[in-house]
Amino acid sequence: MTLPVQPPFRPMLSKAAPALPAGDDHDFTFEPKWDGFRCTIVRDGDRIGLGSRNEKPLTRYFPELMEPIRDMLPERIVLDGEVVVATERGLDFDALGQRIHPAESRITRLSLETPASFVAFDLIALGDVDHQQTPFGERRQLLETIMDGTAPPLHLTPATTDRAVAADWFTRFEGAGFDGVMAKPNGDPYLQNKRSIFKIKHQRTADVVVAGYRVHKDGNGVGSLLLGLFDDTDTLHSIGVASSFTAERRVELLDELAPFVDGGIDGHPWAAWGDAEAHATAGRMPGAPSRWSGQRDQSWVPLRCELVAEMSYQGLTAGRLRHPAKFLRWRPDKTPDQCRYDQLDAPVPIELARLFSTGEFDR
Repeated sequence: MTLPVQPPFRPMLSKAAPALPAGDDHDFTFEPKWDGFRCTIVRDGDRIGLGSRNEKPLTRYFPELMEPIRDMLPERIVLDGEVVVATERGLDFDALGQRIHPAESRITRLSLETPASFVAFDLIALGDVDHQQTPFGERRQLLETIMDGTAPPLHLTPATTDRAVAADWFTRFEGAGFDGVMAKPNGDPYLQNKRSIFKIKHQRTADVVVAGYRVHKDGNGVGSLLLGLFDDTDTLHSIGVASSFTAERRVELLDELAPFVDGGIDGHPWAAWGDAEAHATAGRMPGAPSRWSGQRDQSWVPLRCELVAEMSYQGLTAGRLRHPAKFLRWRPDKTPDQCRYDQLDAPVPIELARLFSTGEFDR
């Protein structure tokens, strides 16, 4: 027999919202926004596959999930959820990223050292039934029944229809690594590859040093600004980039940055960026070698480290931006030495296991 839903399968997507969407009680179900890899489980008997949101296979990278899926889930099922790595400090996206590696020996070792969990948040198909047209509120009830008999590393995401509880989760559980809150209309079907649910994410601002830029891929103007922060030893670390400028703004930025381009790389805090070994000893610099960058051109234009800009950002992992920042404005009233890590808000860490084991999500 074949499943009623066949690959290629494109998960339903979300669109950003500034706050919890308006509506009557029970119009929406609210869930924590997990900071992991979006993942679908497709099980058809002994055949089990994990797929990413971009239809890339994830199965080989998380072998520790195969036996629990086989032992605890129905024989024919398609689930939507998130693969995460949970630690005593909460969700660890950096550790999760290390799990994607070509070497089989490393995959095996990391499956023991930093084991992953799967958090289910939607039911797509069960047995012979395609549930994509089933309203989400009903899909959630079915999912709760299915996941009732499971145990770690398989989890059911917490959910509530109470806006006050959702608002509390948004502020109180960021320290466990949650990325915000999701809002899902209870009457909606599952719409593949459509932005039909809402994400409300944390947003913060910071003053950063603009230490360089990369030219846009079409060769016209600035594609991204390279951002830095000082630590308590006065080392300037690369924290990521600001990007997504309009074509007009890219050209304007090129003119604004021109007076700060001189002298080349000599004397720049990131002068050793091209030396792979220096990345391990001289602080974080742009262009760090990784399996993600491949053969992509990592070259950049150094600037005198005199410019300060205010950026909005969503979060950091291991001292680097999780997503590109948004440029807000130049700050001529600030000096570069004021751009330090200690200006950033640090959520109080919460052990993820405690949230599940003590019923914190129900409060």
